[in-house]
Amino acid sequence: MCVVLAAVAALPPAQDAAAKTESPDVPGDIQVEAGHKVFLSGHAIGAQIYRCNAASGGFAWGLVAPRANLYDDHGKLIMTHYGGPTWEARDGSKVVGARDGQATVDATAIPWLRLKATSTSAGPDGDRLLRTAYIQRVNTTGGLAPLEPGDEPGEEARVPYTADYFFYRKK
Repeated sequence: MCVVLAAVAALPPAQDAAAKTESPDVPGDIQVEAGHKVFLSGHAIGAQIYRCNAASGGFAWGLVAPRANLYDDHGKLIMTHYGGPTWEARDGSKVVGARDGQATVDATAIPWLRLKATSTSAGPDGDRLLRTAYIQRVNTTGGLAPLEPGDEPGEEARVPYTADYFFYRKK
């Protein structure tokens, strides 16, 4: 049976990046190319969802999807994050990204990432994410797959994580 490994509240908070519009200091592998600027950022609190799969010699955890809420610097919900990976703003606009670079900054947390937007769409109430070109995930805590293998295929583990996400568009 899957047990939640830690309470989200027990994780140390990532640096507050909500609503900041300056690029974060990041390793070269995940820097965004010149000609782009941060237009939105948010602090994510959620879980990385893993599924137990049969593997040679036993079982192994495989990432299914993230599930998180992103908040601004006043604690207001600004968007949700889920499989795809997809970010959906409160106005219904969406961006789907694909991993374009990664850096392991802390061995106890999921990697920092640069994702390139593969599709964007306006929502019924606006187009906040429509011009997104890149997303960075930085200042991560938690979220790594469980160390112990699961007991049976299909079992899920939800591992709490926090991160700051920065959204870029062309200048």
